[in-house]
Amino acid sequence: MVIKQRFIKNILIFMVSFAAGAMLGDVFLHLLPELAEEGDFNLGSSFLILAGIVIFFILEKIIHWRHCHLTATKEHTHPLAFMNLVGDAVHNFIDGTLIAGSFMLSTPVGIATTIAVILHEIPQEMGDFGVLLHSGMKPKRALMFNFLSALTAIAGALLILTLGQNIDVTGIIVPITIGGFLYIANADLIPELHKETKISQSLIQLLTFTIGVGIMFLLLFLPVH
Repeated sequence: MVIKQRFIKNILIFMVSFAAGAMLGDVFLHLLPELAEEGDFNLGSSFLILAGIVIFFILEKIIHWRHCHLTATKEHTHPLAFMNLVGDAVHNFIDGTLIAGSFMLSTPVGIATTIAVILHEIPQEMGDFGVLLHSGMKPKRALMFNFLSALTAIAGALLILTLGQNIDVTGIIVPITIGGFLYIANADLIPELHKETKISQSLIQLLTFTIGVGIMFLLLFLPVH
């Protein structure tokens, strides 16, 4: 059992390093060049990038708040489970808008953003599932509610697709995506990698990080539409 848990932990941490590479690769190889090519890389986009960082900072604060209170008290487990689901629903809704907006730019950018989001979400969703179990939910019920909160990503995507030409994808969605990805990669994922100090593990992390960037680079050669 201990060996199995260690194996799962190693897989997750390598997935985290892969996600960090994919997110930063998406930012610097796809999203920022897209802004520059469209002539939208200006002071306004800089403010929106900062807004993206602030949005995800707030979301993470909510996540940390609910986790801290979850371990501090036992009598409020159900409200905290509810907060966990609400926080996830908002986060997933934003992810859906980012993915849809990216596909409206081009297929390679959409695929790159989708990969980066999924790689980040898998470890997070596993953690959130653990929070729901810890709050007293049965596994089947926790899975069902986790799945329902994930559906808000579809709602976010549909909103952007419905607005269509009425929203400036490149000028608004892309900078916010850049800010969100920069925050997640540098404030959430990379610090997690620094907890591992073994040279062998660190080298594997560096390798998976590089592979994540490499995949984003290869996506540059996909047809534009």
